[in-house]
Amino acid sequence: MSEPRRAAVLGSPIAHSLSPVLHRAAYAELGLEHWSYDRFEVDEAALPGFIEGLDASWAGLSLTMPLKRAIIPLLDEVSATAASVEAVNTVVFTDDGRRVGDNTDIPGMVAALRERGVDKVESAAVLGAGATASSALAALAVVCAGPVTAYVRSPERAAEMRGWGERLGVDVITVDWADAAAALSAPLVIATTPAGATDAFTGSVPEAPGILFDVLYEPWPTELAAAWSAHGGAVVGGLDLLVHQALLQVEQMTGRIPAPLAAMRQAGEAALASR
Repeated sequence: MSEPRRAAVLGSPIAHSLSPVLHRAAYAELGLEHWSYDRFEVDEAALPGFIEGLDASWAGLSLTMPLKRAIIPLLDEVSATAASVEAVNTVVFTDDGRRVGDNTDIPGMVAALRERGVDKVESAAVLGAGATASSALAALAVVCAGPVTAYVRSPERAAEMRGWGERLGVDVITVDWADAAAALSAPLVIATTPAGATDAFTGSVPEAPGILFDVLYEPWPTELAAAWSAHGGAVVGGLDLLVHQALLQVEQMTGRIPAPLAAMRQAGEAALASR
C-alpha cells in the first residue's frame, strides 16, 4: 500500500471552507485512497508553529485569509505569479523538503473566464479593492487589452489599486464608490466585494449586459448575479473560481494531470445545495 499523504486548508475563520469537499472529490476520482485533506483553524500568530510541526507525509497546503501574505517569509521559493500580488494560496512540499509557494487564484480566474468563452476584452471594471481585487487585476493583465476602471471607497485604496496596476502592467483608472453603478456598463465586470455590497446595483444592470464575474459563492446567486442573468448577461461565479484554483492545487500537490474538473464542480455544487 502507498504511504499516506496529507494536505489541508488553513485560515481563520475556516469552518465554511469548501476546499476539503473539492480536494477529496478529486482524490476519490483519481483513486488516491491513501490521500487525506483536512481543514485547520490557524491564524497568523499560530502559522509558523503549525508549519514547523509538519512531517514528511505532508504534500501541500491551501491558504485562505489571513494567511496568504503571512506564509511568504516561511517559504523557500515563491512563484512569479504569487510574487506579483504578494499573495500565496498554495504551498507544495518537495521531495527534498523545500516549501514552494504559488498563487492559483490568478490562473484560476483566467481559466474560469476562458471556460465561458472570455479570452480577451477591450476594457473591464473591478468593484472593490481588497486582496481579491489585486488577483483580479493580475488576471486582467492576461485577458483585458485596454484600461481597467476600479471603483473604491477611499483615496488610500485608490492609490493601492493604481500601484498594483503599475506592478502588473495594467492601466488602472480609479473612481469613487459613489459612482460604482456605472461599472455595470463595462464589457467585463469583476465584483470582489463582500456579500450584500452590490445588492443596491440590481436596478442599474444594462439592457444588454456583458460578462459579470462575481467572486462570491455563498449565498448564490447574489442579487446582482440574479439580475444580470435575468437580463441575459453571462455570469461567472465564485464556485467557478474556487473549483479552477483548487484543480490547479490538486495537480501541483498530487502530480496527477489533469485533475477531474467535473467531479470537483459537482461535489462543490452538492455541498452548497445542502447548506
